[in-house]
Amino acid sequence: MKSTTSGKPVFIARRGGPRLRLVLVRVSVGLLVALAVLPTLPGVGDSALFTLTLMLTSVAVAVNWNLTGGFTGYVDFGHAAWFGIGAYTTAMLMSLQTNGPQIGWPAPPAMILGAVVAGAVAAAIGRATMRLKGPYFSIAMLGTFVAVREIVRVSGGLTGGGVGLTLPPYLNRPLFYYIQLALVAGLVAFTWWLRGTRFGAALVAIREDEVGAEMRGINTTRLKVIVFSFAGFSTGLFGGLWAYQNTFVDPDIAFVELRTVDAVMGTMLGGLGTVAGPVVGTVALFWLRELLWANLLDYHLIAQGVLLIVIVLFLPRGLVGIVDPRGASVTGLWRRWIGRGARENEPGKEP
Repeated sequence: MKSTTSGKPVFIARRGGPRLRLVLVRVSVGLLVALAVLPTLPGVGDSALFTLTLMLTSVAVAVNWNLTGGFTGYVDFGHAAWFGIGAYTTAMLMSLQTNGPQIGWPAPPAMILGAVVAGAVAAAIGRATMRLKGPYFSIAMLGTFVAVREIVRVSGGLTGGGVGLTLPPYLNRPLFYYIQLALVAGLVAFTWWLRGTRFGAALVAIREDEVGAEMRGINTTRLKVIVFSFAGFSTGLFGGLWAYQNTFVDPDIAFVELRTVDAVMGTMLGGLGTVAGPVVGTVALFWLRELLWANLLDYHLIAQGVLLIVIVLFLPRGLVGIVDPRGASVTGLWRRWIGRGARENEPGKEP
């Protein structure tokens, strides 16, 4: 297959072909059916379903992060801000306590509005920050995350401040699990469809050579803001679902830096810029952390850091990237990430 995205002919070997894709589809369907049947098995109680929904939430956050970090190559260190905005908007609309709003909305419209607010804020922030390149964008997004968290913390009249907000209890765990599973499956299917469209190809062109994409008539800023806004909307929706499931939010649990770190690590472990990569990597990372937490309580963060180094050194395309040639190399993304900022800082270069 011949590609000229970067301006030079590049030949990409197809690996596996239709037979491999058919196998992957069958495996995916089989896993989806297994997850659907799981709540009916004996011994699977509410505690297990709660843990599984947390895993599905982590998968959704990673898939959404991959739309920006994997497809366009813009490494977002503040992605968890959209999760927190969705969670807090949902909590404020549903809360009935005296130290916060007393609106009492039903869950579905509250979560949908939470997602819309997160998407709208992402669109506004994206229009300003996605003109930046390389580490400048990443640092700007990290600053956005910290700023949003502190705004929530000091806005006690709306958000409950450091005390947080309590939501009405939700007791039907199996139904919640199925809703979460259906939404995650739909998000992965949408990502798979997007990856094969001209829009998806344009996003990858931005990642590989943004200047070349602009020269070919692609409105790179508009496309980046669109996908960034969708990632914010979708992440905010899962933030609202998490808040309803958790029945309590405060700034320290809704805005957690580790949530973004997990999304980045899960995507890198599975395969940056691939469809299945964030799913495979996040599930593996989730259960690996459970194992480390149980056996290496005092050293689990050290073990996670070592894992990140191993991924970068020995699996630059991740687990899925080994068989999917369209996966991005972590080292290649790093070079582009540094190079974009360096080019903007060249003497005599217009800002």
